[in-house]
Formats: sequence, C-alpha cells, structure tokens
Amino acid sequence: MKKNLGISAVLLLTASLVLVACAKKEAAPAASSGAAAGTLKIGALFPLSGSVAYYGTEEQKGLDIAVADINAAGGLLGQQVKIVYEDTEGDSGKAVNAFTKLVTQDGIKLIVGPTISSESAAVAAQAQARGILMNSPSGTAVNITDPGDYVFRACFLDPFQGTVGADFAYDTLKVKNAAVLYNAGGDYQTGLAQAFKDEFARKGGKIVADEAYQDGDVDFNAQITRIKAAKPDAIWLPNYYNDVLLQAKQLRAQGVTVPLLGGDGWDSLTDNAGDEIMPGYWASGFAADTTEPKGAEFAKKYQTAYGKAATQFAALGYDAFMLIVDACKAANSTDPAKVKEALKNINGTYVTGNIRYDANRNPIKPATILEIAKADDGKLVNKFKTMVQPQ
Repeated sequence: MKKNLGISAVLLLTASLVLVACAKKEAAPAASSGAAAGTLKIGALFPLSGSVAYYGTEEQKGLDIAVADINAAGGLLGQQVKIVYEDTEGDSGKAVNAFTKLVTQDGIKLIVGPTISSESAAVAAQAQARGILMNSPSGTAVNITDPGDYVFRACFLDPFQGTVGADFAYDTLKVKNAAVLYNAGGDYQTGLAQAFKDEFARKGGKIVADEAYQDGDVDFNAQITRIKAAKPDAIWLPNYYNDVLLQAKQLRAQGVTVPLLGGDGWDSLTDNAGDEIMPGYWASGFAADTTEPKGAEFAKKYQTAYGKAATQFAALGYDAFMLIVDACKAANSTDPAKVKEALKNINGTYVTGNIRYDANRNPIKPATILEIAKADDGKLVNKFKTMVQPQ
C-alpha cells in the first residue's frame, strides 16, 4: 500500500538528500600521489626473496620503523602513510615489472627503492620517463641518477666507497701491496674494484694481484692461488656478502691470513661468518654503536623491535623514506614534480649522518669504517673504527 507524503515531509527528505550528497563530496579522494580516504600510498621496491634478500628485508624493517614514527606523529600532510611493497627478487627485469605495477595499478608516484645498483639503474629510466620520484636507499653505482631529476639516492656512491677503502688500507693499515678479487659481472663490484685500484695507486700503493670471477662462481681457489703467490698485505673484496663468505673461507684454507676489506655489500657477514672473516674491515653507511642522537635513537628502536643490532641497510631504508617525507613537507605537496624540487634543496641531519644533494642528486654524506671483531659472548660484531667525510 502506498502512502502520500505531506509537503513538510517532502521538504525534510529533500534537505536530507542534499546533506548526504554534500557529505559524499567532502569525503572524495584527495588529488595527491596515491592518496585516498585519508591514506597516502607510497611504493617500495625491495628484493624480499632471492640471493640478496637480506638487503631488501633489512630496508623493509627500517622503512616500517619510519612509517610507524610518521603515522604516530599524525601522518604526512594530514594523511596516514601506507607502504605498498613489491618484491624485485634482485632482478632488473622483475624490478621494472614491479615498478610498472605500482604505477599503473596502484597509482603510486613516490617510490623508495630499488635496493641494488643493477635494478635501480633499470627502474631509474622508467621513473624519469613517467615522472615518478624514486629514492634508492642503497643503489651505489654511479650511473643510477643519470636518467634525470626524478631520480635520487640516499647512499654514497661506489667510487667514494672504493676511495675510502684504499685510503684506509694505505693510511691506517699501512698496506703497500694489495690484491683485488671481484665479480666482473656486477656494476657494484666492478665500480668498487676500479675506484680502489685507482686511489690505491694514486697514493703510491701497488696492486700485486687483480683477479675477477663471474656470477654464480663458488670455487675461487684458482684466483686465490695466484693472490697468495703475489704476497699482498691486504685483499680488497668489493663483493656481496654471500660471495665473501666463501672467499674468506677459501682464502684462510690456503693459508692467506692478511686483512680483508670490502664495501657495504659486507652487511650481514657478522650474522653468517666465522673467525675466517677476521681481521676484516668494511665501508658502511651506518654504525649501530653510533653516539649521534638520531642514529642512536634509531638503533634503540631497531634493537627493541628486532632483538639485534641495527644494520646499515635498515638505516638507509629509514632515511630514504624520511628524505621523501621532508621534501613533501617542504613542498606542502605529494606531487612528484614539486617534491623533487624540494628534495634537491634538502640539507639536514638523518640517521646515517648529515645529507645534502649535489647537482646530480647524489647525497654528500660521510662513510663509516667498521671493524669485524668478537664480543664478550664470542659472537662477531661490527665495531666503529673511523669515519671519513666527503671531500
């Protein structure tokens, strides 16, 4: 049965409908990068599985701490931040595919990552072409930022690591004759190897053995035999931790006892290696025993959350995100075109030290030399040795 409405009831119903329509309009998604219903989505491209998963999972831990800090403080520009993670598996092709998914399906325009140099270089060209801002926590190869001004990084470059390693070997360890063993198939490894050789020679040192290998090699005894015969005072191993684990064991098995040195790819050796890695020194972006306020605060949060000492990759993941956050605040926008201009002018203190950018959007920041040593409980730890400032 139908029931007729009076005029007053009709007016009341009409007013109610208008109010509902206005409320819906007020709640419409904001026109910013990945923002919807009070949530700002930011992408993360990390290797969460595969041979270099350690780096990606550590960066994820650092990023998770950073997001918790920002959201607890009210979010970014009034919105809570949500990270959309994609697993690159350490593969350049898969990294590009993951990037495409974030951009085309998730509508994301601000990205933390990728992690390693090869995948960072592959994604950088895509990010520039699409106007997507990316900030790699740990892609150290020189050419990563070449595609253009939407591409940044939070770490120092390969040449800086190699130069720091050579200076430390020559000036601090008093090494005069050095050997090099590196993966000829990786941009990261070849970059560090060449920078070390150039700087060591410039200072007056001699490279007495220059040995290379290929991806997937697990037997380095032929190269080590030649290195042993050359009688170096130290060996530069600018490789990822999984290769260094094998190389250190095989070096010691052949009776080579000299110090071993490397770059930031050594992160996690103390979790997996034994005494064979000592004496060992490596260039890092962060020291868990830092006394700098921001670094120490992060190290404490990490220790509480994960029950172990903070890693440099976690610290870099934290900083890569916070740099984007600060640029968004400075621009009062999440529009990549505005954020990139603000990011170019960043100059402040972060977990891994003071960071400002050069003309190529590479950070000007210090490097830390860590020594692998034994703690009182017999476990291997990374101890702060010295810090090297950029020239």
